[in-house]
Amino acid sequence: QVQLVESGGGLVQPGGSLRLSCAASGNIGEINTMAWYRQAPRKERELVALVTRTGNTNYADSVKGRFTISRDNAKTTVSLQMNSVKPEDTAVYLCNAQRNFGRVSWGQGTQVTVSS
Repeated sequence: QVQLVESGGGLVQPGGSLRLSCAASGNIGEINTMAWYRQAPRKERELVALVTRTGNTNYADSVKGRFTISRDNAKTTVSLQMNSVKPEDTAVYLCNAQRNFGRVSWGQGTQVTVSS
């Protein structure tokens, strides 16, 4: 089992910055790719960014150049630095871990609201 706990959400003004963190515990050795997804009201869940075990990253076009995903050397924490945020970034952000044998873990999510 792998448990994921997100932190760092909140209210931020347009153009501001926010940093989300996700701490993994349990069988962390079986974690491969870690990612951030988001889900806004009445919209489907979408991939925001991912980072592989070897450090390769990928971003949704809507956040490229504004968001940065990073992972610590112990592979237990993944962070999402959000800069130049926009109202359309408002969503629940969820941490995701892809594990061996196709297993997937999700965090509970953290709310990010971008509003003046």
